[in-house]
Amino acid sequence: EGTCCDSAAALWSKNNVEMFILGLLMPAPVCFWKHKMFMFSVWSLFAAVDLSLFRFITTELTRGYFLEHNEAKYTERRERVYTCLRIPKELEKLMTFGFFLCLDAFLYVFTLLPLRVILALLRLLTLPCCGFSGSRLLQPAQVCDVLKGFIMVLCYSMMSYVDYSMMYHLIRGQSVIKLYIIYNMLEVADRLFSSFGQDILDALYWTATEPKEKKRAHIGVIPHFFMAVLYVFLHAILIMVQATTLNVAFNSHNKSLLTIMMSNNFVEIKGSVFKKFEKNNLFQMSNSDIKERFTNCILLLIVCLRNMEQFSWNADHLWVLFPDVVMVLASEVTVDVVKHAFITKFNDISADVYGEYKASLAFDLVSSRQKNAYTDYSDSVSRRMGFIPLPLALLLIRVVSSSVKIQGSLSFMCVLLFYLGMITLKVLNSIVLLGTSCIFVKEANMEEKLFDPPPSAVSSRDVWTLSLIVPHCLSAEATSEEEGLPDNVEAANLVQSSASALPKIDSDTFLTTPDEDEEKIIIINTGQDGDGLEPRRPKKDLLEIDRFTICGNRID
Repeated sequence: EGTCCDSAAALWSKNNVEMFILGLLMPAPVCFWKHKMFMFSVWSLFAAVDLSLFRFITTELTRGYFLEHNEAKYTERRERVYTCLRIPKELEKLMTFGFFLCLDAFLYVFTLLPLRVILALLRLLTLPCCGFSGSRLLQPAQVCDVLKGFIMVLCYSMMSYVDYSMMYHLIRGQSVIKLYIIYNMLEVADRLFSSFGQDILDALYWTATEPKEKKRAHIGVIPHFFMAVLYVFLHAILIMVQATTLNVAFNSHNKSLLTIMMSNNFVEIKGSVFKKFEKNNLFQMSNSDIKERFTNCILLLIVCLRNMEQFSWNADHLWVLFPDVVMVLASEVTVDVVKHAFITKFNDISADVYGEYKASLAFDLVSSRQKNAYTDYSDSVSRRMGFIPLPLALLLIRVVSSSVKIQGSLSFMCVLLFYLGMITLKVLNSIVLLGTSCIFVKEANMEEKLFDPPPSAVSSRDVWTLSLIVPHCLSAEATSEEEGLPDNVEAANLVQSSASALPKIDSDTFLTTPDEDEEKIIIINTGQDGDGLEPRRPKKDLLEIDRFTICGNRID
């Protein structure tokens, strides 16, 4: 007992913690004073530990902070959340408006274009009877309509030799991985064809309607026409292979190919959301998404028509296809919403920008209805969105004609009623779109731009003429400095007189694109640098943006 008390007293001078542990192990009967000392040391140890731990826990439970000390930061974070919540609504408004714009241009090929071609041909046939007046047999718009009609007829006759069933079984015999690679290659090829196809068609239209008094600087109408026919045919074949691949995916037993093709949409998020975007880039990507959604809807319609034909138009099979169709469309909408939500978040773009995009698309529609319009509305949609309706319409006509057999007078009456219904739908859609577009243009205060004349590109001949003028301008400037005249007076007079000597042709307003991003506007620099000609920096206007990135959605 005494040994234990002495050892405890010795440990007190070394470490209170060791004494506390030893006290727990020590037997109860000890000397009274040593026992008091030991208990005092134990309680002091508990008090020291208890006070610091209690203070820490109390501080953690009761400490406070004030968010208003960084009010701007938290307000910005809240606005980002609200922007992400508004993106689905604003984006779908733009997508819906753009979808019906594409539908209007698509229905134009089936409804009004044949009637316009017939009227143009009747004008040609009645010219000998009515007499010839004016310098043109047909108006430029009528020439373009006739060219479109001939292209559709020739391409349809060429498409009749393509066996859809053989193509289906050929694609079905490939492995899943091959089909996945083929489908991705077809998507890239479709975007490349769309980006270059409208240039081919515009070149044909301008070559056919260019005034004859101008110096010939082209290869001729016939080569351009055959180039356009070849392009439309190849693009239609490409879309047919794409639709056939999608049809094989729908008819596969395990739906693995369809799942892989749908997962390809989510890869698009990875390639887009982590890149820097500006408002103009986002506008280009939105137009591409609208075109892609409308094209996918037409491809799904073709797949349903082919499957319904194989099952003898049994309505029960349509409900078998319905879940897969909804799944494909739902994945497309989900990917678009997520992609745009994160792009606007990472680049600090407000959701109100989609209202500006709608106003820009509406401006194209309203301006194409004016008397001084320089392009057709369907061509304007093609330039803006990269949606070219001719190949897609040609494929749909080919599929419908092979799927639906027309026999007897009753069938012809049904076709006539269907055609009248399409015309009615086209007219109603155009009226609603035109009224809605006028509202959008008025809300965006863009009414004054409707009366601005369309810009005309500087031709190579004018650039060559200006290159001859510039040395005289610079020499005149040097002469004026020697004679003490005000700077640039003689140079400006010379440029003005020379520019007025350049020919001005009224027909230049036809079929010219109002996109100044694609133009090299030449200005004269008479400063001290002596650089001569400099290209003007492109304006950041949504009305000047069309197919800058139609080939893809990824913008570096």
